[in-house]
Amino acid sequence: MLLNATANTSTDATRGSRTASRKDEHLRINIDEDVSAKGIETGFDDWRFVHRALPEIDLDDVELRTSFLGHHVDAPLLVSCMTGGTEQARIINQRLARVAQAHGLAMGLGSCRVLLEQPDVLPTFDVRELAPDVPLLANLGAVQLNLGVGIDECRHLLRVLHADALVLHLNPLQEALQPSGNTAFAGLLAGIAAICAGLGAPVIIKEVGWGIADDLVTRLFEAGVAAVDVAGAGGTSWSEVERHRMSDPVRARVAASFAGWGIPTAEALILARGAAPGSVLIASGGVRNGIDVAKALTLGADSVGIAGPLVRAAAAGDDALEETVSVILEELRLAMFCVGAARVFDLRRDARLIRCDGRAL
Repeated sequence: MLLNATANTSTDATRGSRTASRKDEHLRINIDEDVSAKGIETGFDDWRFVHRALPEIDLDDVELRTSFLGHHVDAPLLVSCMTGGTEQARIINQRLARVAQAHGLAMGLGSCRVLLEQPDVLPTFDVRELAPDVPLLANLGAVQLNLGVGIDECRHLLRVLHADALVLHLNPLQEALQPSGNTAFAGLLAGIAAICAGLGAPVIIKEVGWGIADDLVTRLFEAGVAAVDVAGAGGTSWSEVERHRMSDPVRARVAASFAGWGIPTAEALILARGAAPGSVLIASGGVRNGIDVAKALTLGADSVGIAGPLVRAAAAGDDALEETVSVILEELRLAMFCVGAARVFDLRRDARLIRCDGRAL
């Protein structure tokens, strides 16, 4: 595609510059504006743990260590894919990488499409030296597979970033709202299957915050993906992010209508686990604290991703980010203790959740 297209150098640079500018806007808006979903919640608050007054374990018995796609990690927390491609993004990614390394957490990078268009932005993504021991995920919009990106470009991203897996994100609503967005999603599942078959590394599919329905979860695993991140609704709404970028009042009103769109994260997770009982699932979308993480793990997640709270903390500095992650992990540890779960897997097996309407899990 773009990597060897020397005749298109000027065009690619212009395209890359536009992409970088959009990324800067996205980052600023996520940090400074209210881009939370409106009129829809994650669903985690609908569930309450059954407290065990006699947990029959010591607090020192609680162990957060687990695995992520064959890699050992110190906690089931994923620093979700967020940003890259600009100077501010470089600073954010370096801070995120340092905290991921310090706590032994898997880390996802922001969309790397700009890296294919503008290779000189590699330093804004390349954090492997800062996080040498953690699983690192490259990331690309899945729709790019319908627009000329192929297996060679995907392998290139893994190679230059020293990444362990590739995330392909699905964002049809965001693309439809963006001026000149890429909306060629027809036949995309076959392209995903081809990447899964030929990449030689795990492929993860995620949404960007509107959820993945259970029937698609089934088809994605049939296509060969290694994991699905349901990335449900209730956290950051990318229709709200795009609305803040719009000068056209008509388009802004259209975007505002989708502030409550999507499948709540907890519901998407429950349905996905029912559809894929033995497969690897990641839950993200509006996860705000360690108790939410514990609930997600109990509802069926193998790992739990957090984005918004971490990028805002990272923008405030290393100390703020370290404190935020430490609080989340301690909340998770105490929640596990109070339900008698010594290991992460014990949450799904032994912990009890009761829905506020009286339904028990």
